[in-house]
Amino acid sequence: MSVEKVKQSYSDVQKEKIFETEFLPHINSMYNFAYRLTFDEDDAKDLVQETYLKAFRFLNSFQQGTNAKAWLFRILKNSFINDFRKKSKQPPKIDYQEVETYYNSDSVDVSMTTDLRVETVQHMIGDEVSNALNALAVDFRTVIILCDLEGFTYEEMSKILDIPIGTVRSRLHRSRNLLKEKLQTYAKSMGYNK
Repeated sequence: MSVEKVKQSYSDVQKEKIFETEFLPHINSMYNFAYRLTFDEDDAKDLVQETYLKAFRFLNSFQQGTNAKAWLFRILKNSFINDFRKKSKQPPKIDYQEVETYYNSDSVDVSMTTDLRVETVQHMIGDEVSNALNALAVDFRTVIILCDLEGFTYEEMSKILDIPIGTVRSRLHRSRNLLKEKLQTYAKSMGYNK
């Protein structure tokens, strides 16, 4: 006997209730996860909006009583991967006309041009842990975020990432070791000897 997923059919009122009670409480976690993946506020907001739009559109495939947060995280992760793949195949786009117009205008002041090295370093001071986490590859960063920041179980992470539990465990172990290596110098400077 085969087990088939039963698609449920919800009324509009039921959809709104499920959306408000099961999905909306996770919007902050969704944004935090999206921001950790994209490193950009606008991209993170767009990704969350796209995730909730897809969740509402495919609400009939959601089984009420299951883990809504894990379901949303999976949609967000898949959307991020699809967008990443699409963007990586496209060359970067620069509007040279806009750049030329700006630098040829009278309002350009040479002293206004910022030194990106200084600006970047100013924002990095005090964020060593965050910077170390962000420096990890997406696969490693994702498992740490899901497990250590969002509190998902190995089983839930396996479903979200669509990988076996053994892979989740080994990737998490490796991620933590990579993060530990990146933070050793910082820890020593803060007085920790081990």
